[in-house]
Amino acid sequence: MRVFVTGSTGLIGRRVVQALLARGDVVVPLSRNPLTTGHFGPGACEPAVGDPTVAGPWLDQLAACDAVVHLAGEPIADKRWSDEFLKLVRSSRVDSTRLIAETLARNPRRTDGTPKVLVSGSGVGIYGANTGDIVMTESCPPGSDVLADICRGWEAAADPARAAGVRVCHTRTGLVLDPAGGALPRMALPFKMFVGGRIGSGKQWVSWVHHADMTGLLLFALDTPGFSGPFNAAAPTPVTNAEFSRVLAKVLGRPNLFPAPVFALRVLLGKMAEVVAGGQRATPQAATAAGYRFRFTEVEAALREVFNGEPLAA
Repeated sequence: MRVFVTGSTGLIGRRVVQALLARGDVVVPLSRNPLTTGHFGPGACEPAVGDPTVAGPWLDQLAACDAVVHLAGEPIADKRWSDEFLKLVRSSRVDSTRLIAETLARNPRRTDGTPKVLVSGSGVGIYGANTGDIVMTESCPPGSDVLADICRGWEAAADPARAAGVRVCHTRTGLVLDPAGGALPRMALPFKMFVGGRIGSGKQWVSWVHHADMTGLLLFALDTPGFSGPFNAAAPTPVTNAEFSRVLAKVLGRPNLFPAPVFALRVLLGKMAEVVAGGQRATPQAATAAGYRFRFTEVEAALREVFNGEPLAA
């Protein structure tokens, strides 16, 4: 299979490209910088250069592919959430998805006549910043805050491809547990400095996923013909922030004594504080019903593998 990958040098994208190459697929990774197109070394890579929000020659390479894994988007945790920054976050997701979807819509089938597939990013934030104890499955309605609105527009931008018969999947991603980056290393830092603790009351839910299952879910979406629509990329056992903090401290061998008050987060983070202090109790109903089997279902085992390299118990 020839797979086009955006966000190919990001945290999730790198692992997806490596997994695709390892199983023998031809990968076309998109990068804005020509110098990073050789990032993955020798192998079945045919790099493309371009900005995913701007039409260019890279769209011809995309049109020639059987599938697209679209992971590009401005990182949401890198800057304070000003109105200008949130516009950039929205544009990087919505505009790029619409451009890809419109390109696929003009050529929606593979050479063998089967539908092409678009696996496009999204997030569990679509359900709202704080959904309480309600279990959020893929059939639950979206929330009304700024991040939910961005995710809703992000998914809707794929409609041209869906209408043309392309099989479209949306990965509503939770907190990815990965030692190489993302939110986890930042969450772990206060604990490593002996000042870690829960956030606010600690009652808010954390929908997490180990990086191996994140990659596994994306490949599952690519490979499973009857699988389409949104799916929660989160382990079947979400935990409260208090429990996550307790386990994280235990795995790191550090105390769990210093809760972070929400008002201080608002001063430091602005609008993003509502997301950090909130949470969703999302479960992967769609993926498990379709037959995906998670490798990591318990957060302690996942964190032990991430930080200590401890394998799963047999």
